[in-house]
Amino acid sequence: MKPQQFVVIGLGRFGSSLALELMEMGYEVLGIDHIEERVEEMGEQLTHAVMADATDEGIMRSLGVRNFDCGIVAIGDNMERSILAAILLKELGVKQVVAKAISILHGRALSKLGVDRVIFPERDMGVRVAHQLVTPHLLDYIEISKDYKIVELTVPACMDGKSLAALNTRAKYGCSIIAINRESGIIVAPTALDDLHENDIIVVIGSNESIDRFENETVNQE
Repeated sequence: MKPQQFVVIGLGRFGSSLALELMEMGYEVLGIDHIEERVEEMGEQLTHAVMADATDEGIMRSLGVRNFDCGIVAIGDNMERSILAAILLKELGVKQVVAKAISILHGRALSKLGVDRVIFPERDMGVRVAHQLVTPHLLDYIEISKDYKIVELTVPACMDGKSLAALNTRAKYGCSIIAINRESGIIVAPTALDDLHENDIIVVIGSNESIDRFENETVNQE
């Protein structure tokens, strides 16, 4: 069952943007921060926003944090407070605990504490930007595992009018085009008969090697 209620601890840049996006998606969000200005700024934009110490068990119990489906620790300026908040969420029985890590060591500590998912926003953004710099048509990059990824690419002029059958990416490169996004709408699971048009956005899934080969031999050859 998908989470419906989220508590976000730490309303800095990462925490506030995440909380607002969850609100935009229609979920209930409780924001917690120990800095009054942040709470005031977010107060009218979230379901609730509270100035509180997220490492204080009594306060967190009184806020009913244990009833939330997912707790997100987005504290980015104090590793100790981040770890203590994550421990408290786990001890209170929050179903899923996600935490932002500010270093590899911090991430290891959070993982050992049983945090369900550790996020490295700066590292992940750095990886994404690096790939975008060397691949002009790359719009987004998601690492599924160490060996597999999903990428969004704009279709170059050299592929305009070509069908998926003509490209035959699975046989030639070992990767698959799983969606085409264009002005008229999104085509999910396109067929071999679907044509590509310049500046369409294609979503490609495959191994790192297969997608790199596809990019080098087709997308970057103009």
